[in-house]
Amino acid sequence: MAETKKVKTRDEIAEKDKWDIGKIYASVELWEEDFKKLKNEAVQLKEYIGKLSDPNKLLEYLKLSEKISRAADKLFIYAHLKYDEDTTNTIYQGLKDKIDTYLSELKSYEAFFVPEILSLPDGTIESALDQNPDLKLYEFMLKDILKAKPHILSKAEEELLASVSDCLEAPHNIYSMLTNADMTFPVIKDEDGYEIELTEVNYGKFIRSRDRRVREEAFKALFGTYEKYKNTLSASLTSSLKNFIFNSKIRKYSSALESSLKPNDIPLEVYNNAIETMNKNLSALHRYVSIKKRLLGLDEIHMYDLYVPLVEIEKQHIEFDDAVAMVKEGLKPLGSEYLSIFDEGINSGWIDKYENKGKRGGAYSWGSYDTMPYVLLNYNYELNDVSTLAHEMGHSIHSYYSRKTQPFIYADYTLFCAEVASTTNEALLINHLIKNEQDEKKRFYLINQELEQIRTTVFRQLMFAEFEKITHESIEAGNPLTSEDFCRIWHDLNVKYFGPEMVVDKEIDMEWSRIPHFYSDFYVYQYATGYAAASSFARAILQEGESAVTRYTEFLKAGGSDYPINILKKAGVDMTTPKPLEDTVRRFEELLDMMENY
Repeated sequence: MAETKKVKTRDEIAEKDKWDIGKIYASVELWEEDFKKLKNEAVQLKEYIGKLSDPNKLLEYLKLSEKISRAADKLFIYAHLKYDEDTTNTIYQGLKDKIDTYLSELKSYEAFFVPEILSLPDGTIESALDQNPDLKLYEFMLKDILKAKPHILSKAEEELLASVSDCLEAPHNIYSMLTNADMTFPVIKDEDGYEIELTEVNYGKFIRSRDRRVREEAFKALFGTYEKYKNTLSASLTSSLKNFIFNSKIRKYSSALESSLKPNDIPLEVYNNAIETMNKNLSALHRYVSIKKRLLGLDEIHMYDLYVPLVEIEKQHIEFDDAVAMVKEGLKPLGSEYLSIFDEGINSGWIDKYENKGKRGGAYSWGSYDTMPYVLLNYNYELNDVSTLAHEMGHSIHSYYSRKTQPFIYADYTLFCAEVASTTNEALLINHLIKNEQDEKKRFYLINQELEQIRTTVFRQLMFAEFEKITHESIEAGNPLTSEDFCRIWHDLNVKYFGPEMVVDKEIDMEWSRIPHFYSDFYVYQYATGYAAASSFARAILQEGESAVTRYTEFLKAGGSDYPINILKKAGVDMTTPKPLEDTVRRFEELLDMMENY
């Protein structure tokens, strides 16, 4: 009988395979000393309440706030990373709880800052910038705060809104409780005929099954269950949309869409052009459906056939050092400077490589201005883990460049830009793997992987974005939406996006009710724009070489020193035009051409 392979304890992991958090604090005692020092110094922030109209006091506050924030970030990162490497360790549980609890108190010390800046008479900040040249560093940040002034209410109104914020979260909370706690799904039979209770977790496995009966049964059972609750789910989503629209109106925005995009200075045309560009290029997705139907040997292709892999390959066992070599080969077009930073990350303790008992699952890149940009992995020797390494190192090298180049206040990049660097790395890696794979079956598998990534990240997310636009505009125009309306809108979008060869099963009409992101207003389009920006960067890097790498590096160095649209535009990716999405569609079509040859 084979011996059970046990997960190693933290102590059993080799030191060379662990991240070096000792570079932040060599001991818990030193952490405790800095924590005590932070608590003593942070209370000084409250002394500046009511004094920010004085340019010198404003500068003093901003410098003190940076000092306090950097100290708090360092304490926070150390405690959380130590906790994540072994969540059973009670010492680090204590540190994490201590800093988390304290940060709520620290936020209360700084809570006056933005309201006080916004309450100052017009021209006060501009005058302060003229009087004290040292404030120029903070000009972009201060003017960004002032841009919100037309949308800030009176003190009494803001307090009233804050007091009902919990009530306004009710639709999302109700939706979450219904779908995660109360809703149960039927029993279905798996490939071997065993009865299995369907769940949201195992649905992903069943919908990819090679057995079409299993796919169909799981699909109908899942969406049939959602349909039983369609009136409750539509009432919940409608209430959430009305909350967003209410908030946009009282804050004097022209629409809910503007209230979501304007704070980051993202023009409405970015959102609208993305949907329009995708609608003009749906023939590429229709072609994919047609090819998939042919390769699966189906007379009819249904919605439940979309996720089944076209080819299965044997799992590869890829040692970590081999993964590093693969990623470096893929990233060679980024040049020697980028690769030297990558090597620094590999060799100087950025990465925590392997699973151990108690370690947090998944993967991430995380750090602060005064620490290394650490990477948590749970490397499992598979091809997907190689891609994850490229992805997370993309985040970390973005952070590395940004923190080396920008002052503290502009070192963090926005969500709109956050996934660009990581996805550019993935795009370069898979392009390299496809180009150099000699085994035809493996090459076909890689082509299909990239096609599916574009389908789900770009086409699918922009279909979601179009649904959000239609539903918001309908309610804003005074037209209420019922469950039948939501289902009709969703059905029509699926017909349009997937084309004439797809049988759009009636069960898919309920899919809108399964998307929790619809409770975060106009959020999902950023997956598509981020991927499109990355695709555009990767394409330019591969075609133009050094000049494109230079522009891309400037993007990595920019951090949050400007609005995301401007940062990308300076680097040669203009998200107000169709080009980035068109680049992604071109790549999709190139992959389809490769697939047609099989």
